[in-house]
Amino acid sequence: MDFKVGDSVLVIDEDLSGTITEVKGNVVTILTKDGFPLEFKTSEIVKSKPSQDFKKELFTHSNLDEVISEKEKPSRKQTVKTKAKERYQPTMEVDLHIHQLVSSTKGMTNHDMLTLQLDTARRQLEFAIKKRIQKVVFIHGVGEGTLKLELDYLFGRYNNVKFYDANFQKYGLGATEVYIYQNVPS
Repeated sequence: MDFKVGDSVLVIDEDLSGTITEVKGNVVTILTKDGFPLEFKTSEIVKSKPSQDFKKELFTHSNLDEVISEKEKPSRKQTVKTKAKERYQPTMEVDLHIHQLVSSTKGMTNHDMLTLQLDTARRQLEFAIKKRIQKVVFIHGVGEGTLKLELDYLFGRYNNVKFYDANFQKYGLGATEVYIYQNVPS
């Protein structure tokens, strides 16, 4: 390719362009847009066309204004898709923390509080079975583990129930998820 001083060129393997300032055999010096003189072999550069001609060449089949207006149109709003994992999240949560069940624990012993929590858990589990709710999460907290042990014993007495630790990312170690089988003969 024939290069002469003043030609606009692009560097093939780099994101550089500029104007030729000097030609010595097959070595060409270009002045980049940033003002740096750089030397390249003639095999490493190509002539570039002025920017207006380049745009017209790109859009020969359609009007440039149509393309720009098409790009500026507001895009369709995306519908929020729920992930399959989120679709099957438990539908019912029961918080068994004592401060969620009573306004004040004044005058209550530890046994009274545990009994209230277990009665609430049993009542909510019976409700879920009756209403055909498949999954219930019982939030019991970490603590010393007494309530968790009692809940395990309670859930173990039902033949249509499977229970396991709830999602760690969402609840940490302080929750038990109960899956209720729907078509088990009583």
